[in-house]
Amino acid sequence: MEIKTFRAKTMQQALNLVRQEMGPEATVLHTRELNGNLIGRMLRGRQFEIAASSEVRVPARIEHSSSLESDYTSQYRDDFQQQQDDGLQELHALAEQLQQGAQHSEQLLPETLFDLYTDLIESDIEEAIAQELIERLRLEPGLNPHDTPAFRTTLSRIIEDELLVAGPITASAGQGRIVALVGPTGVGKTTTIAKLAANYRLRENKRVGLITVDTYRIAAVEQLRTYAEIIDLPMEVVSTPREMREAKARMSDLDLVLMDTAGRSPRDEVRIQELKSMLAEAAPEEVHLVLSAVAGARSLATTAERFATVGTTALIVTKLDEATALGNLLSVTRSSELPVSYLTDGQNVPDDIQIAHSRTLAELVLS
Repeated sequence: MEIKTFRAKTMQQALNLVRQEMGPEATVLHTRELNGNLIGRMLRGRQFEIAASSEVRVPARIEHSSSLESDYTSQYRDDFQQQQDDGLQELHALAEQLQQGAQHSEQLLPETLFDLYTDLIESDIEEAIAQELIERLRLEPGLNPHDTPAFRTTLSRIIEDELLVAGPITASAGQGRIVALVGPTGVGKTTTIAKLAANYRLRENKRVGLITVDTYRIAAVEQLRTYAEIIDLPMEVVSTPREMREAKARMSDLDLVLMDTAGRSPRDEVRIQELKSMLAEAAPEEVHLVLSAVAGARSLATTAERFATVGTTALIVTKLDEATALGNLLSVTRSSELPVSYLTDGQNVPDDIQIAHSRTLAELVLS
């Protein structure tokens, strides 16, 4: 015996499908509504199903569809009312469970810690890290659950202990120590190099030289050359490994050589490898990755990961004055395991740059 099922949004539509395909002599064997509960109807809409056969002969046939639908409608009205009541009861029960869960969470997490958690999230600290920090706070012995200043002080200490700092760049007398700055385009490498060069030359009276391999942007070369002329520094423009060897030789008796590089997209593996080859020829003692504080935590972590292949040793964080929150610093230092060397917060040369300190970083993260 051949039995077919038909589905439609209304019972009448389903009966019409039976008539069209199996003829007026078809017999309805079974009817039901799918998505019978209230939540199912809300998510997927109403749907009816009819099972029918053209080989069975019983009185309930398609030509009596109007009376069948009338009988079904009467029965369905009562069923629907019962299902609606059941659905409302389900929703009420779900709401009560959620309310009980929220009350249970409040009991587990004091209001002070909950407020601190929301502060961490607003500071752009990733949720997983924020939860971890709050859990560490909760387990700290001897803290009064209602002493907000004590919790904040302890939280600042925990973050301070996590944040590594590299200290200032070392300038070795007469050894031509090379320090390279790398990073994406637009993070402020050239301006940062100018700040460092001015501070070491004018304030610390060091003999400083500049090397740039950023020959992709003429404006970058001219910008650095202008700074070099103002500060009275020797400068070399390098585009090949041979020129790099010659530039190093000419600056070998200086105290510090700062090397500017072209901005590279973290996703451009070819350019990253070119940068790696040039750095291998320069053999810098330090390679500082310059990152903008404006970027998101995930973007910073990805950039640090991609540039790690060129031998980065520290981080310089720029544009603090443009960032609305600085919780992303905690994420990138965690993921990269690199210490922070300098922070910059403006375009003024030689100002708007400071050596990174753990306490300052913690304050920035929590602010």
